[in-house]
Amino acid sequence: MSENKITLGKTLKDARIAKGFTLDDLQQATKIQKRYLIAIEDQQFDELPGDFYVRAFIKQYADMVDLDGGELLKQFDSALPSTQTQEYVDKVNENNPETRSQQRKVDDRSLRLRRLIPLTGIVVVVLAVLVGIWIAAARSGHSTAQQNVDSSSVSVSGSSSSSSSSSSSSSAAKKSSSKKKAAKKGTFKRLSATTSGSTWQMTNASSKPKISLSATGNSWMSVSVGGSTTWQGTLTSSTTHALTLPSGTTSVTFNFGNAPVTTVKVDGQKFNFNSATATSNASSSSSSTTTTTTSTSSSTTTSSQVQRVTLEFK
Repeated sequence: MSENKITLGKTLKDARIAKGFTLDDLQQATKIQKRYLIAIEDQQFDELPGDFYVRAFIKQYADMVDLDGGELLKQFDSALPSTQTQEYVDKVNENNPETRSQQRKVDDRSLRLRRLIPLTGIVVVVLAVLVGIWIAAARSGHSTAQQNVDSSSVSVSGSSSSSSSSSSSSSAAKKSSSKKKAAKKGTFKRLSATTSGSTWQMTNASSKPKISLSATGNSWMSVSVGGSTTWQGTLTSSTTHALTLPSGTTSVTFNFGNAPVTTVKVDGQKFNFNSATATSNASSSSSSTTTTTTSTSSSTTTSSQVQRVTLEFK
């Protein structure tokens, strides 16, 4: 056993004792078995599990007792087994937390790189497919445009007749549409008339006819549906009244106290009931005797003002 070997073991042991560590303390701190620590202090390196553990354990021991492990290994290099193998390097790295951390970082980067390679390949393939589709679409659009130009030059002669036919069809469609719109509007037809009122029929009324009442002067009036009074009241030149009849209503009856000043609208269409009654009254007067009295004239005036008008819906 050489002087260097004795010096190495004694150096480590003296440093441990100076720090106040027992072999048990050192075993707990370094995780090196106590028998291996004793073997190092006694220079019995053959007791260690392998040559590559000698330098690793010595350096770990030295660092624990505040000695420079690297410097100590250089100083006693000739007294130590030659363990500069890859196995030794791997074991030292495994026991060194800093080295393990760096190695993990390298491994993580390598793993991320391996994962990115297939993803990058997929992206490149997708981009290539999209570029191919775009090129094909551009070529197709160019071909279609060329065909349109050719067909346009061939069909120039027939374009004027086609335009005329289109204009005629458009005019016919507009006329038909106008007729349909006119037919949809409500129309009024007198069925009968007397001196006290009249009966009318309205076609194309809505399912729930809307009634609007107004007057240019004071006028009492009432609205009845199915024999029941829906509304009654007096209107002036500054008031109006609107109501919506129930769905399924077949007729409505109006009683006017001052018919000449009253205006009625049904679904927005003016219901000119006064003109029919006046015509009926005029016809009635012409068939009477030429000689009239003041009382007869008064009776005619009253009948034209007070009227009962029934409007049937069809």
